[in-house]
Amino acid sequence: MDLNLKEMFFIFLRGLFMGSADIVPGVSGGTIALITGIYERLINAISSIRFSFLKPLLKGNLTDFKVKLIEEIDFELFIPLFLGIGIAFITLAKVISYLLDTQTAYTFSFFLGLILASAYILYTKLEDFNLKLIIITAIGIILSYIFVGLNPIATNHSLIVIFISGLIAICAMILPGISGSFLLLLLGQYQYMLNALNSMKIIEIIVFCAGALIGILGFSKLLNYLLENYESATMAFLIGIMVGTLRLPINQISTTIHGSWIPCIILAIIGFAIIFVLEKKFKKEKH
Repeated sequence: MDLNLKEMFFIFLRGLFMGSADIVPGVSGGTIALITGIYERLINAISSIRFSFLKPLLKGNLTDFKVKLIEEIDFELFIPLFLGIGIAFITLAKVISYLLDTQTAYTFSFFLGLILASAYILYTKLEDFNLKLIIITAIGIILSYIFVGLNPIATNHSLIVIFISGLIAICAMILPGISGSFLLLLLGQYQYMLNALNSMKIIEIIVFCAGALIGILGFSKLLNYLLENYESATMAFLIGIMVGTLRLPINQISTTIHGSWIPCIILAIIGFAIIFVLEKKFKKEKH
């Protein structure tokens, strides 16, 4: 396995951005993966894991185990990517939590810009935006708009609930436009898991990650199938989801803003610009 350190460094940066996005209710790490040009590789790499390397391991054949493990798992992708995501989770959890509590309107204004730019960039990647895709986009908008308006569920924090929450949330986290953090918010687990991360509650974190692992291995296969066979329709639906989820930042801004709207507009523009810079930078690096 020949390591391309430059490529792995850029993958690590993608992981940092994805992890930062996944912490925030309303912003999707899958969106960041998509606009930085790594989404299809990530979904394909995850869906390709079939654990065939376990067979020679159980037989004690370490040579075949090593060969099949390297063939089946894209370590050059997973190691730097998940390292970046993990570092972002650990270092930014407290920062994001503080900003959401103390600077709610300004923080969500920045997120609003991120989501708008992401939706626009996805739109530019569609080859033909016909009537069929417009209808699919409209369905995505309606469904996500309704979803965002749901009230959080009052539930407990038992290990089985945490496991199921991880399983469900990870499916949203790898979908562009759907925020896994917001799904955790609806499940009543967001603040609890954020505190668990800040306090390093190892058991809760392991159980959540176990649910997430099982969820992502199953759901990635469906996503990979849709992207391979219905790419335009899938992308159109995801654009609709992004536009519909704008309900969350808009509601948060309008209910928490105090004083002038100008700082909010400026922060939204900055968020919009950052996504464009990221997309162009990683597109250039990819080619």
